[in-house]
Amino acid sequence: MLLVDHTCVTPAENLALDELLLDEAEQHGAPREFLRLWEPDRPLVVIGRSSRFEIEVDRAACERRQIPVLRRSSGGAAIVTGPGCLMYAVVLSYETYPHLRSIDQAHRHVMERLVAAIGTLIPGVAFQGTCDLTWQGCKFSGNALRCRREHLLYHGTLLYDMSLDWIAECLRMPPRTPDYRAGRGHRSFVTNLPVQRESLRDAVQRAFPTQGTYADWDRERLQRLIAEKFGSDTWNQQW
Repeated sequence: MLLVDHTCVTPAENLALDELLLDEAEQHGAPREFLRLWEPDRPLVVIGRSSRFEIEVDRAACERRQIPVLRRSSGGAAIVTGPGCLMYAVVLSYETYPHLRSIDQAHRHVMERLVAAIGTLIPGVAFQGTCDLTWQGCKFSGNALRCRREHLLYHGTLLYDMSLDWIAECLRMPPRTPDYRAGRGHRSFVTNLPVQRESLRDAVQRAFPTQGTYADWDRERLQRLIAEKFGSDTWNQQW
């Protein structure tokens, strides 16, 4: 597994790079796996591939706060990220891990690794719902995946020092909620994990050990992905 420790300049670039790494793994002709770590320098709303913008996002609040809203290519509901939220992505090979072709097993594989690694920093970390990580019954990590022929992309959020007001202001109640949420609003349901950024980064790297770094991705292909999808209003505001 190769480490991609890189935050791009724009939100669209950051979303596109996750997909590009999945594309490059698929085109490699042999199993190729990546761990990417990044963190936005300003707030950003990211909605799921099939999310309905007006149902999940408070458009007026985002416009008032000048917070961009972009659509990712993986599933799941809308999230808010920004400074204080470590973003991670792993590209995993089905040849290496055949059981990941089962979606339930893919969730369990990634979540259990993160629980074990982050649990060394603070007791009480748990895997709940479909793909949430929680501490003391509150969510600090939401996750999503995208499956391709030979690899999958699994990525998510890890809150450690982000303003939770951004979530409460920008997101409506999601259309589907896990039972453990028990009807709680965003402000009482979501929490920051009380750990330092570098400790959290180290824990993710323990969960997914890397051998070497990678920075030789296709810049031209990245720009095409931005133009065609992640930087396009047609893509971001559909539905």
